[in-house]
Amino acid sequence: MRSINLIVCTFLIVLVSCKKDKPEPLVDATLSNGILVLCEGLFQQNNASISWISAANEAVENGFFEAKTARSLGDTGNDMQRYGGKIYIVVNVSSTVEVMDALTFAPIQQIQMTANGTSKQPRSLAFNNGKVYVSCFDGFVDVIDTTSLVVEQRIAVGLNPEGMAVSGSYLYVANSGGLNTPTMDSTLSVIDLTTHTEISKITVGLNPGAVLADDQGDIYVIARGNYSTVPAQVVRIGAQSGASLDILPFTGSGFAKMGSKFLIYQSNFSGGGGNVLLFDPLSESVENSNYLKLSDVATLYGI
Repeated sequence: MRSINLIVCTFLIVLVSCKKDKPEPLVDATLSNGILVLCEGLFQQNNASISWISAANEAVENGFFEAKTARSLGDTGNDMQRYGGKIYIVVNVSSTVEVMDALTFAPIQQIQMTANGTSKQPRSLAFNNGKVYVSCFDGFVDVIDTTSLVVEQRIAVGLNPEGMAVSGSYLYVANSGGLNTPTMDSTLSVIDLTTHTEISKITVGLNPGAVLADDQGDIYVIARGNYSTVPAQVVRIGAQSGASLDILPFTGSGFAKMGSKFLIYQSNFSGGGGNVLLFDPLSESVENSNYLKLSDVATLYGI
């Protein structure tokens, strides 16, 4: 379940090209040699935002979305990713998906994520074969065509789906049930991408959130437990070996892929700080248990 009492910024998209000798004004420049940062904002405060950091001189342009669109981003930004020539931004409480040009950040379309006038509460993004998949807290994954930018289909999954990952011809969706505490979900939905139907559910542990696929096609899930009596655990599903399930000998709050390896972060929400492991899925080993220096980080939220 997401935090609703902190302003957090997560680095989600890195857009890199050749350095320029003389950087142009940030708002007028194309997106090159820098980083976009999605700032989640405070729940129900309508203050989600995006910042642009120039890698050439580390200059920061806050309010980047507002400068490009002359309007606010909305309430509680949850995910931002690039696919092809577009950038997609999920705004959970406002129930929208913003679509921007990947080079100029010019607005293309705002997709309203409602069903019969009720918010779908979109959460996370995944992509495959010209389609955008959006997990929605109302229990569905929406399928959006990248050309028409229209929701073509809704796929029923489990309670409050969150993270997703594509492996082969399947989409794996974490059903957290986080809004149904203490009766949370513990399953991973498997969607056939050729038919857009859920074909099975795999039990992975209480309150699954983040999902990641490695280069061998195996799926990793962080089951977050109940934040008290049930601890978090990292689960590996051997997609190439008959969906065998293994619990790994370390915990995690979330992870990100770096090349063929994983950065697995362990946040300490009570005392601040945290730790980052460097994990090699091929050798199934932790290469470095203290990969990043985090002494100056107050609360580790994401990588």
